[in-house]
Amino acid sequence: METPAGYGVVLVTAGNMQEAEAIANALVEAKLAACVSLLPIHSIYTWQGELHKEQEWQLLIKTDLAQFPAMEAKIKELHSYEVPEIIALPIVAGSQAYLQWISQQVKSKD
Repeated sequence: METPAGYGVVLVTAGNMQEAEAIANALVEAKLAACVSLLPIHSIYTWQGELHKEQEWQLLIKTDLAQFPAMEAKIKELHSYEVPEIIALPIVAGSQAYLQWISQQVKSKD
């Protein structure tokens, strides 16, 4: 197990599978993410004073957090929500081989 420096998982929700896949494809193709997992979820939240219960898609984006600003800009460009969820969580430990793979897939911030 390796203690990672700068790796993380970014959480984003999308309103439908097509939008989730479009965002995921764009991030991986731009080398802003190594992998994006998509999961169907049921969200309950308040928006503009009203309670909402929605079927959404959760994107679990594995990346080097040095890419977060560019990733955030790309997500906002493609996302239909006025205020999309874009939350970065640091990876506190991980297998050396997997973290090395993330590093190889995500472009460096040169």
